[in-house]
Amino acid sequence: MSGDLLLVDDDAAIRTVIVTSLRRAGFDIRVASSLAEMERELKRARPDLLITDVVLPDGDGLDRAAALTESDPGLPIIVLSAKNTLSTAVRANEVGAFEYLPKPFDLDALTAAVRGALDRSVGDAEEQETFAEDAVPLIGRSPAMQEVYRIIARMVSNDLTVLVTGESGTGKELVAHAIHDLGHRRREPFIALNMAAIPRELIEAELFGHERGAFTGAQARVAGKFEQASGGTLFLDEIGDMPMEAQTRLLRVLQSGEFTTVGGARTIRADVRIIAATNKDLHQRVEAGQFREDLFYRLNVVPINLPALRDRRQDIALLARHFLDRAAEEGLPRKRIDPAALSLLEEHGWPGNVRELQNVMRRIAVLGRDDVIDAEEIAAMLGAGEGGSAVEPLLPTKNIADAVRAHLRHIERENPALLSNGGLYDHMIAQVERPLIETMLARHDDNQLRTAQALGINRNTLRKRLDLLGIEAGKRAETKD
Repeated sequence: MSGDLLLVDDDAAIRTVIVTSLRRAGFDIRVASSLAEMERELKRARPDLLITDVVLPDGDGLDRAAALTESDPGLPIIVLSAKNTLSTAVRANEVGAFEYLPKPFDLDALTAAVRGALDRSVGDAEEQETFAEDAVPLIGRSPAMQEVYRIIARMVSNDLTVLVTGESGTGKELVAHAIHDLGHRRREPFIALNMAAIPRELIEAELFGHERGAFTGAQARVAGKFEQASGGTLFLDEIGDMPMEAQTRLLRVLQSGEFTTVGGARTIRADVRIIAATNKDLHQRVEAGQFREDLFYRLNVVPINLPALRDRRQDIALLARHFLDRAAEEGLPRKRIDPAALSLLEEHGWPGNVRELQNVMRRIAVLGRDDVIDAEEIAAMLGAGEGGSAVEPLLPTKNIADAVRAHLRHIERENPALLSNGGLYDHMIAQVERPLIETMLARHDDNQLRTAQALGINRNTLRKRLDLLGIEAGKRAETKD
């Protein structure tokens, strides 16, 4: 395949690498380093494909791309950007770009995108509103989050069912809000229902509503979540905890697009977009007979898996500053955080993910002594944790032996009595045991048997340590394996 390509990027090194790669793949390619040079090349000859950066010396490449797709809807466009945010991905989708590639990108991926774009012209892009950067709820520029952004950008112009998975605290509801708020249903209701928070005997009434007299205590007709969300989005959180009988009814609604209220006979059309979320492994629940396989496939049309915070550590500093700024906007004292403190945050295991980081930043905004947060203050805050333990964590390091030595020096300086009062061993063990157990529990969705197996200890031993450390491991007394 050959084609006349126009590349617009102000970085000479990037232009050289792209040109070399695409010419080797058999493409003819012209280059420009600014919008002005792009205009001259466009006047000279219409290209078969435009590849453009977003931030250019004399303007915004996406704004020009939007004008081009309006005047020449058959021109395919690939957008490159180092401004790797959800807003950029959505804007690229809005202007009708064939592909959005965040920098740094894989050259093979770019070549594949070029071939795909030349093989299929882009039609007219649907006109949508633009969105301010601060209106987008998701924060992060890591490669894992870039993939999430790209999927979300493709979802805002359709009504496909989405299944969001990830550990607790990763931001699954924020993803659902982003898809709704950036999509064509944004002016209609966004209704959320947490399946784990509703008694199983009331779930059907919550979902579909009920008529007066349908059951004891039903004094009047009440609209369910499907009716309340009509025209908008219904977010079904913790879908993995939905009882089997309610799963059957939900499946029928997804198949037919219609439902009746509890105790009612009139058929109601379900004009809603469904977004479901869970921190459970639905494949395992299907195998265990706890979740309907046909319902799983109905929900899993477009899967979005949110990474744990430990798997996107490069986003921690950005998130921490964002949460401090938000706290200041809410009237809390404005704080800054120094590099050593950020390093400590990046080393932490974050079993509670982004939600835990947000809570730590809010606490330190209220309780912090100084305007600038240092490593010692972060260490004390992380040691206190959600349960209020006064244990001081190890200093940040990638080597445990060095961490032990550094922490002993810290004790010698700040609490020398601990070196001779007989409590040093228990103190040091506590530094490792709590984050180790909390992190492994989070990785195994609070399943004690799998956590104990991963740790290489007996489950009864794990239970005793949970009780002793005061770790709440979600419904551990009821855990069945």
